[in-house]
Amino acid sequence: MGTEYCIDAARIIDPSTGMDELGWLQVKNGIIAGIGRGSRPECIKSVMTKPGLIACPGLIDVHVHFREPGGEHKETLQTGCAAAVAGGFTTVCCMPNTTPALDNVETVRNVMQRAVDVDLCRVKFIAAATVGRLGRELVDIPALKDAGVVAFSDDGDGIEDDDVCRQVMEHLRAIDRPLFPHCEFKAVSKSGIMHAGPTCESLGLVGYDPRGEELMIERDLKLVAETGARYHVAHVSTARGVDFVRRAKRDGLPASTEVCPHHLLLCDEDVVDANGKPDPNFKMSPPLRSRDDVKACIEGVLDGTIECIVTDHAPHTTEEKQAGFVGAPMGIVGLETSLACAAKALIGQRGFDWPDLIRCMTTNPARILGLEGGSLKVGRPADITLIDPAREWTIRADRFQSKSRNTPFDGWRVTGKAVATIVAGRPVYLDESCQWNSGQSV
Repeated sequence: MGTEYCIDAARIIDPSTGMDELGWLQVKNGIIAGIGRGSRPECIKSVMTKPGLIACPGLIDVHVHFREPGGEHKETLQTGCAAAVAGGFTTVCCMPNTTPALDNVETVRNVMQRAVDVDLCRVKFIAAATVGRLGRELVDIPALKDAGVVAFSDDGDGIEDDDVCRQVMEHLRAIDRPLFPHCEFKAVSKSGIMHAGPTCESLGLVGYDPRGEELMIERDLKLVAETGARYHVAHVSTARGVDFVRRAKRDGLPASTEVCPHHLLLCDEDVVDANGKPDPNFKMSPPLRSRDDVKACIEGVLDGTIECIVTDHAPHTTEEKQAGFVGAPMGIVGLETSLACAAKALIGQRGFDWPDLIRCMTTNPARILGLEGGSLKVGRPADITLIDPAREWTIRADRFQSKSRNTPFDGWRVTGKAVATIVAGRPVYLDESCQWNSGQSV
């Protein structure tokens, strides 16, 4: 295709500048070389165009699990990155609950090099906050920061000890990196396998008390007020949790949060299939909550309390998920369905439109974690996603690029799809509808 080209006649949406106009976007040597409204300059000859597309900053997912090292039978950096670019993502951030955990410089550098070798999208890493993610001894936070990690988390487990959590925050405040916690006091949540409520009771299952999540968010925000550490709540799922973050933001605390599309579209009642049995593909942590919690999470996005949409992409094998609801592991995949599912949940709600969704999936996550993407400003790397907002399609798990198929959305009819993903000016994914040839239509 060459090192210089122009995406023309697109709806260019860049939340970092407030641009939402029909126009053109010039790429040269991997960099955004020009951007403008209306017709492109005649001097730009190499053109890719297809009416009706949105051109926006490359999508960013700050919460994924690629299972490498130790879980390569579920996902690898190669297959995870392939799933990411198929979903329109140019940057992802991998969580540290691997085997071994990403709790030391050597392990982190090894996976960083592996991601470079894959060479599909930008892969950033979040390190464990404590050794082995056991919540006791702090990792070498300065050394891991110098190695390039973007945040710290014991994801999968909360840091339950108050003093340890305070120490982590104090160290992170000193290096200006955020704590990115999985919030759960397991003695309170009872390590439940689905949301504690009427549906859970009718199935005779152990319920996950939402207070396990809420009490840790409340505790942590008190520590944020004491330490001044930046704090980003992973996968918020309850109405009270959203409200705690809302209040913290009103009080000026450096707090933010994220939500997954499944917590915007599904509730605990959806766990039960047509045969009256709980479906393991609807089992995740945090679990699907009540209808009121779903409404509260949607409201949190609409009012800006929840700033990021993430997938919590958590692959498991078909065999593992077929072990029955009680025995199946927590988690679903989401990179290839996230954009369409988030659009289904949010577009049209009180005027929420594509610029708002794109902000939650580009500019906001880039700002919160200090990533280089999230903008189409001239001089920035040409990380671009082309979206067909009118594209109707059916989610087919058997066509995923991911190694795993564990999704509750298989067979759903959705609208909106990433049709091209460009990283540093290089197309790394093209939908089957695209023909990417210099001077021709995309």
